[in-house]
Amino acid sequence: MKVSTTNLKKFKRKLKKTLDENRYVHTMGVMYTAACLAMRYECDISKAQTAGILHDCAKCIPDDTKVQLCRKYNIHMTDLEKSNPFLLHAKLGAFFAMHKYKVTDKEVISAILNHTTGKPDMSLLDKIIYVADYIEPGREKAPNLSEIRKLAFIDIDRAVYRILDDTLAYLEHSDGDVEPLTRKAYEYYRDYYNNLENHDLNGSADLKSAEHE
Repeated sequence: MKVSTTNLKKFKRKLKKTLDENRYVHTMGVMYTAACLAMRYECDISKAQTAGILHDCAKCIPDDTKVQLCRKYNIHMTDLEKSNPFLLHAKLGAFFAMHKYKVTDKEVISAILNHTTGKPDMSLLDKIIYVADYIEPGREKAPNLSEIRKLAFIDIDRAVYRILDDTLAYLEHSDGDVEPLTRKAYEYYRDYYNNLENHDLNGSADLKSAEHE
């Protein structure tokens, strides 16, 4: 997928009309951070830019309008989303990316759709947008931000796991509602790293045993 500079300029013009100033600045930060991560991990830069610039395209729609639009276009809403309609911006954003911004690439749509919750076994582009949304330069208050910014360019999977871990810890500490998909994503990456560590420990034990034979 190749997105021309002209298309990005068109996206910017549209977004300036629909996003408030802070959200627009954040969006540009995510787009540029996603492009940097894409270069680091040899992901398609055009896809990263497109998903980055459009990830919050539905963010500034009033919450009651988000619900109305989801009903109008038959977009499924969970009970948690109905009671916290700000969460719907990712689903609506994916819908708008397809129908308003004419994006047809399934990887880009998936990255927009899952950028707030994450999901188990994310694609590289999913992870890039998920992480870029957390670490872009305008972020200031996220937990362990400096450490995760460094980690993102060393091991993006571990960065994803740290973000999920910190997000769940924050929500549970503040009695916030946890999106089930976020918990599933956390459990997936937790189990992945637990299995990896157990494998390394078993391998070390086997090596020591062999050395003493």
